[in-house]
Amino acid sequence: MSTKTKVRILNAAEMLFAEQGFQQTSMRQITSQAEVNLASVNYHFGNKKNLIQSVLKRYFDDLMPLVECALNSAQNTSIRAVLEKLIEPVMSLNELRPGGTEIFVKLLGHGYNETQGHLRRFIMTHYGSTISKLTVLIQSCLPSVEDEELFWRLHFALGSFVFSMSSSQALKEIAASDFHQQVNIEDVIRHLIPFVSCGIESGIARVE
Repeated sequence: MSTKTKVRILNAAEMLFAEQGFQQTSMRQITSQAEVNLASVNYHFGNKKNLIQSVLKRYFDDLMPLVECALNSAQNTSIRAVLEKLIEPVMSLNELRPGGTEIFVKLLGHGYNETQGHLRRFIMTHYGSTISKLTVLIQSCLPSVEDEELFWRLHFALGSFVFSMSSSQALKEIAASDFHQQVNIEDVIRHLIPFVSCGIESGIARVE
């Protein structure tokens, strides 16, 4: 079975996963969209979890080396500056494929919202060193914040990011109709970063 078949399956799965989510997308839909049979999917990927991971791997393999380079130049700085370093790597996914940034964040959002625990294990296994470097850098900006409290702040920050990115089309339409502004996904991210940065940097130290 050819590499073209594998790519066709990945492209079909990516489109359906981004539009519908992982749980709502059936293998039958994927095989129909890719014009292959189930045996082809099983041959290349084994199961749906592996297919989900393979779809995201195409993005992470391009993204994470760029994030790594960005973090290497973000020492001794603020939370906002650290997060702004991530904009260029994330936007570079548009070069991977048209609309790549929005597709990626939709996929990430579905993984976050649908409790795809295997994705967290996959990401930490393959890209954990870069994520750890980001976490350490954020910790260095907030030396007085305990690890547990920082976990909650980062969790809520990620939730804000996922929600804003998954609803980015609606936000762009509202900006156009209510404020006569034409914005793109990068504009949404740049509006979000100051808000998220304040949330990570401030707030109560612990809940009694």
